[in-house]
Amino acid sequence: MGILYQIGIHFFILSLRIASIFNLKIRAGLEGRKNWISILEDIPQNAQVIWFHCASLGEFDQGLPVMHTIKKNTPNAFILVTFFSPSGMQHFEKRTHPVDKALYLPFDTKLNAHIFINKAKPKLAVFVKYEFWPNFILECQASKTKLVSISTLLRKNQIYFKRYGGFFSRILKNIDYFFVQNEETKTLLESIGIKDITLSGDTRYDRVLQHKEATTETDSILSNFSAKRPVLIAGSSWESEEKIIKHFLASNPETKVIIAPHNIKRANIERIETLLEQPAVRYTEFKDQHDERVLILDTIGHLSSAYQYADYALIGGGFSGSLHNILEAAAFGLPVFFGPHHEKFPEAKSFMDAGIGFVVENAQQLSIKINALSNQKEIKQKIEAFMESQAGATNKIVNHAFIKDILK
Repeated sequence: MGILYQIGIHFFILSLRIASIFNLKIRAGLEGRKNWISILEDIPQNAQVIWFHCASLGEFDQGLPVMHTIKKNTPNAFILVTFFSPSGMQHFEKRTHPVDKALYLPFDTKLNAHIFINKAKPKLAVFVKYEFWPNFILECQASKTKLVSISTLLRKNQIYFKRYGGFFSRILKNIDYFFVQNEETKTLLESIGIKDITLSGDTRYDRVLQHKEATTETDSILSNFSAKRPVLIAGSSWESEEKIIKHFLASNPETKVIIAPHNIKRANIERIETLLEQPAVRYTEFKDQHDERVLILDTIGHLSSAYQYADYALIGGGFSGSLHNILEAAAFGLPVFFGPHHEKFPEAKSFMDAGIGFVVENAQQLSIKINALSNQKEIKQKIEAFMESQAGATNKIVNHAFIKDILK
């Protein structure tokens, strides 16, 4: 299987090169990887490099609390971050971060992994959530670079736990320590003989609560629009959620809606405006409040702060199995609603069990479930208490003896 993987990774790279002819995102990733060696050569000599690998922007957000804490506790730490996806590289600068250098992760060939580790010389490697690249993991082990996985989230149908997945399960055994999100992941790792595990939780809870505390400036546009409540916000919406919004507006004339679409290209904004069949104002064109009940957030980077101006949140991606971050809304005390396909997101089940997250399949269900939440102050307090109860994963990681011994 190991030989097949080495062959397969080269076919994978070839397929991306072919696909890049037609796909701008893939092309951006290939172009961004061209000078990775020279980027690593800019790392100062004798730097104490802590390398974080994040598949994309979501995993970067998950790793941020740990990065910040390590940088605070170890001021001479040099935070090196790699991304696989262009969305991470293109948008991470919009965050407040302690990153000293960021680059695309080179493709997982033996040679690339050897050069990368030899150039970067990380004292500690941290893989966030998942995406375990075999050659990089094996090179860390060969070079005696300590490697941990944080906020790890695995499912029983993944190849690591299949009869034919022996090569990949052996790869996981080369990771020195796992800090996992839930009991299921811990049990799965134990089933393949891995014992160095701590159930630390999800660092995203720390991330969104820290963001809430740091959000102090008032957005005059959102504040003006939402002055007369109630307000429903659709976070990272797709067409399925936008169709629900259309019918929800008709049956709830007293409610305003903020739509933050997943795709903010002009053509998609125009599609949404046509779909709604009623006046809507774009954030970038807002001047004075008139009679519009809909504001379309046609910007990047405002959504996580915009939740504070709403009372309820309909989160996108729940109809396709790609549920967006529900924690950002809950950090501001909002009950969250989402589509039925949330199996890959354990936080959705946790919210449902706690009575602060709700599945909806149409506008009628959304209206009924919102109206059932009669005491807004009480539900907000309940949500905020739940969020606080889930915080603390970052401290469990950075204060663990395994990490402290490496960074002392």
